[in-house]
Amino acid sequence: MSALLTEANTLLPQLQDLRRRLHADPEVGLDLPHTQAAVLAALEGLDLEISTGVETTSVVAVLRGTHPQKPADAPAVLLRGDMDALPIQEQTDEPFTSANANMHACGHDLHTAGLVGAVELLHAHRAELAGDVVFMFQPGEEGYNGASVMIKEGVLDAAGPRVIAAYGAHVHMGAKGVVSTKAGPLQAGSNVLNITLHGRGGHGSQPQSAIDPVPALAELVTALQNMVSRRISTFDPIALSVTQLQAGDAVNVIPASASLGATVRTLSQESLDIVRAQSKQLARGIAEAHGCTAEVDFQVQYPVTVNDGVETEWTLDQVRGLLGEDRVEVSAHPIMPSEDFSFVLHEVPGTYMMLGAKRTDVPEERQGDNHSPFVIFDDSVLGDQAALLAHLALERLRTQR
Repeated sequence: MSALLTEANTLLPQLQDLRRRLHADPEVGLDLPHTQAAVLAALEGLDLEISTGVETTSVVAVLRGTHPQKPADAPAVLLRGDMDALPIQEQTDEPFTSANANMHACGHDLHTAGLVGAVELLHAHRAELAGDVVFMFQPGEEGYNGASVMIKEGVLDAAGPRVIAAYGAHVHMGAKGVVSTKAGPLQAGSNVLNITLHGRGGHGSQPQSAIDPVPALAELVTALQNMVSRRISTFDPIALSVTQLQAGDAVNVIPASASLGATVRTLSQESLDIVRAQSKQLARGIAEAHGCTAEVDFQVQYPVTVNDGVETEWTLDQVRGLLGEDRVEVSAHPIMPSEDFSFVLHEVPGTYMMLGAKRTDVPEERQGDNHSPFVIFDDSVLGDQAALLAHLALERLRTQR
């Protein structure tokens, strides 16, 4: 076992304690004052250059390497952990279950604690660092675009020169301790489609005197699903899910308008352009056929998460060396959830990874997946996560390419 893994296992109890305190007090969005305070307290006493965000409660910590041969223009790498929770009411029986209406249902409490562990490991090894490390503690990943806010506020240049590489890891319900990733597209881009059909309201008993947008909206829902399966290439898939429907408030009133909301996940600019154009065409065509008009709003949220090819092949080799061949999987294809670390990887080369954290002592029927109120992660992987991130920073700065 490597020295980093041994040291990380020594840190494990305190990392689990931090993770469980964060889990019991989850916060949503860009304003996470309790979480920020917990991170700052965990970093207290370490030789770091710490700054906090202006538009969000982010924490940026810079660790200066003290390697005797560190060049004057030494490079820096970035390690990231997101901190926000979701507006989900937890339904687990964990002893540290959420004390409020939010939940760390995506494992960001582990990401935060794991990154604190990486800080501690690298601080202990700063004499081996041939450069600097930027630690990015990020709020607002769950739909609030926190990564872009931090980039605007200078996280990529926090050490002076722009970081040369960036790494992050996300827990999921895979086999415990197994790291999976791939070069190229890893996670889908996220987009939001909102459509409102405008008709003419009237009495529910007199539909002939109204222009009812509800049947048109129902037809549109089906047409959107057919569009994905009939007009989009199966080799460049799109996931479109209509998740919101809204019409009238009274059962005996035909509403004047009806609307839907959908999440649209894409893996390329080409598929994004197609689905944006086709959804507008469908909505307007169906609306016109029913005597309605259509108001279409298509918003691009997060781009595709694309791992750099060279960095990712190097990363896979490093993970094999640290954890062993049996703990590494090269993903066969991208996954459709989205991630705003994509904004970081759009600016600098790097690799995002998935880390399995499935509990083996919990019956299958009691386990949820990410974003489920029933999800229970195994936080004994925190040592692996901390050691993995620290190892990548140490070795990437040693590899001055």
